[in-house]
Amino acid sequence: MSETRTRKNGKKKKRILRRILVALILLAVLGGAGVYTWARLRDQYTVTYDEYTATTGSISNSLSFTGSLALKDSATYTASGKATVRNVYVSEGDRVKKNARLMRLSSGQTVTADFSGQVNQLSVSAGDEVAAGDTLVQIADFEHMQVSFRVDEYDISDVHVGDRCTITATATEKVFESTVRSINYISSSTGNVAYYTATADLEGDGGVYPGMQVTVTIPQEEAVDVVVLKADALSFTLENKAFVYKMKEDETLEKTEVEIGVSNGNYVEIRSGVASGEKVYAVSKQKEDSLNSLLTGMFGQQQFNRQNRNGQNRNSQNWENRQNGYGGNAPGAPSGGNPGGNGGAR
Repeated sequence: MSETRTRKNGKKKKRILRRILVALILLAVLGGAGVYTWARLRDQYTVTYDEYTATTGSISNSLSFTGSLALKDSATYTASGKATVRNVYVSEGDRVKKNARLMRLSSGQTVTADFSGQVNQLSVSAGDEVAAGDTLVQIADFEHMQVSFRVDEYDISDVHVGDRCTITATATEKVFESTVRSINYISSSTGNVAYYTATADLEGDGGVYPGMQVTVTIPQEEAVDVVVLKADALSFTLENKAFVYKMKEDETLEKTEVEIGVSNGNYVEIRSGVASGEKVYAVSKQKEDSLNSLLTGMFGQQQFNRQNRNGQNRNSQNWENRQNGYGGNAPGAPSGGNPGGNGGAR
């Protein structure tokens, strides 16, 4: 019986040894795969930072709306009865003053201009026979027009009668300075948004006509000779507090909170936290998920997109002009010692 027990114990030990050996082999394979995956993920999820430089300049933001031109004064004159056109004193395109004679009929009717303007259409010639109600001549004032533009319910509290505004004709790019003359606070709704109609006068010298589309820009905040930073350089906490990364002497980054002021969508006034000429960093725009964030936090690898020889990052210090579009913002670069000009979008 002792031999039988000895053989059974030996077989049992061999089975245990085989199981231990198989487990060790599996652990070695899994460990190697884990190390390989760890290394690949470490390489794949390196954090890249863009470099930005703060500058001194001026920045402003504004509201922009689309509208169209319309005549303030126009008149079409007709015959009061059956008659013959005796005399025509004007031609199409002529500029006439108020009370100027335009034509005379055999009935004794004399047509005169009710306001200063331009002969837009001449429908008869001397000797023509006309009946009551026939069109004779049309006068329009193209130098004193008005702009109507819609303001939605989100912006109406920021628009007031008397506000200074700039009117830009879309087709000709002519620019006119004006002020908001009136606001109709009885809304006309489109979908779920209420709109209100505002008007402004346009004093022109020709080249713009009724029906043309325009952009009306109303300036808002402005900051002059301040520290300005590209908006992309800013990051925000969950509490919506702005911060930037600054590089320490050991070339590691530390988070620095900043106080921001006027913003036009592209550039931001920095009131504290960053000085003019100082370099800051921000994580490059890239698709990130929770695993990415976890791995970057674990591995801590960093790569910097530094400025090129011209002192400008590929996407962080390219000054650009911007105009607001209605209901959104139209982008503008700071001015004052730097390329670009005031302007911006909300």
